[in-house]
Amino acid sequence: MEEAIIDGIKKGESLEHQTDVTDVNDEFAYLQRNEFTSEVFKIEVRNLGYFGIGELKKLLRNKLKLDMSKIKSPTHKEFAFVCFRSQADQQKAIKILNGYKWKGKILRAFVAKASADPLQKKRKEENQSEKQAYPVNKKQRTSAEATCPLAGMPYEEQLKQKGSNMEQLIKTFKGELTRINKSASKPLEDFKFEGVEPSPQITGYRNKNEFTVGKNSAGEIVVGFRLGSYADGSVEVSEVDHLPHLPDAAKWAARTFQQLVRHSKYEPFNPETNSGHFRQLTVRTSSQTKEIMLMVGIYSSNLNATDLEEIKSELIKYYDTRSGEESQFTCTSLYYQDVKHREAGQMVSPIEHLFGATHITDNIDNLEFRISPLAFFQINTAAADILYQKVIALAQPQLHSTVLDIYCGIGSIALAFSKHCKRVLGVEIISTAVNDAEYNAQKNRVQNCKFYAGNADDYIQSMVKEVVYDTAPGEELDLIAVVDPPRAGLHNRSIAAIRAASAIKRLVYISCNPERARLNWIELGRPESKQYKGNPFFPKTAIAVDMFPHTTHTELVVLFERQMENLLEENSKKTEGNAVEV
Repeated sequence: MEEAIIDGIKKGESLEHQTDVTDVNDEFAYLQRNEFTSEVFKIEVRNLGYFGIGELKKLLRNKLKLDMSKIKSPTHKEFAFVCFRSQADQQKAIKILNGYKWKGKILRAFVAKASADPLQKKRKEENQSEKQAYPVNKKQRTSAEATCPLAGMPYEEQLKQKGSNMEQLIKTFKGELTRINKSASKPLEDFKFEGVEPSPQITGYRNKNEFTVGKNSAGEIVVGFRLGSYADGSVEVSEVDHLPHLPDAAKWAARTFQQLVRHSKYEPFNPETNSGHFRQLTVRTSSQTKEIMLMVGIYSSNLNATDLEEIKSELIKYYDTRSGEESQFTCTSLYYQDVKHREAGQMVSPIEHLFGATHITDNIDNLEFRISPLAFFQINTAAADILYQKVIALAQPQLHSTVLDIYCGIGSIALAFSKHCKRVLGVEIISTAVNDAEYNAQKNRVQNCKFYAGNADDYIQSMVKEVVYDTAPGEELDLIAVVDPPRAGLHNRSIAAIRAASAIKRLVYISCNPERARLNWIELGRPESKQYKGNPFFPKTAIAVDMFPHTTHTELVVLFERQMENLLEENSKKTEGNAVEV
């Protein structure tokens, strides 16, 4: 459910600071609380036809100057829900959009009913099921089933299953792309999958873990993993001590923080009522240095300044003086994170350094990396060595090549490429990660890498222009793009920018969510259009690297090459054929 800003109920608070008393089992009770939710100010827009979320955002924000908070559209066809922050903004939007002509269609806009609380809706459905003559007994998942469901399977079998899954996904992708672009048929015949590379480390490999603070089925406070999503009707949290993919340092962090929360006067966060305070714990560990970074997430909307300072002091005292029964583990870096409803334009929840070092350090491919709290770093350090070797082998950089590292993070891919090419240009939206990348390049004495802080969508074209401009007359230009996007994949604007940059001939796509990335691959291979200018990219080779043993996930790396001569020849033949027919 959307996070909200409220004055939460705390023991001993006066009535004026308490939320409205409502039936928490009501699907719409959240609307009656003393909190913000844009569901109150929602409209439905109809008769849109087929559309992209990006183009609808551009219409609403840029052209019509409407201050919306979010757009929801299950199908990207005919209708969309648009949420606002106030009734005035909602009414203004209805007035402007109702009867507005867009893409040849007359739009209709009207007030929309708020969505039901998914948790309460699911529970209501389950209650109805229990009243039936033959109710279905629902077995609650364990934390192992929720997070590492393949742990009971021999590792060789895990690799076989993942290889089979990737082969099926590639088969589906090839069929979809062939239907969309007939000229892809021949290149796809040569597209090969080279199997799954095993991880060198299969237990305790996760160097970053995000734990939830909540309660188990017995009502005890637990720091661990959620057993399901809010929308699926689950808020239960389970302990993590027995999970094979977590390092002992992360388990120690979860246990010790659980002890702190259980003895604190402040409560765990309750997502059903948006009350409570301790919300999450992010743990980063280094296998090289044994450093442990903790980032404590606090829901602060129902806390005053004095409360916040008390919680921070409690955290500092607990970890700064702690030796405990497991003194081989020590918190070397402690951060406070303010986890609540984000303000407009806020990308991440803000953090505050409390004590210890500001970073941790780890190594990949004999390179040393400084890692800040919010920066992306490969979750399995040992397997990342293999991943980067495979990426470089697929890209085949030459000493005159330039590499664009899109979503460069702290520069780990850029620095790995640096000794195999002329130079690397990287872009990353998190500015602190770019600071890390620049520091890491200097620390490792790498001088041919340059990094930009900003949105990849906005920087791709300018980086390509910089490379072309700096290429001397007669000098061979070999430009390779490497993308390692978040799980959601590349934005359509990034795909359009890559396709429009004709200087990019090869693209290596690294994906931790191949099923979602498949949609990007289709856009890369579509025929040229108004939205996607430039010849398409077709896949040549794919290889998986098992970055996530015991889970159903794997990393898939795909090399794409831009279709050039064959496509031009085919288009030329079609043109000649049409002339003859005329």
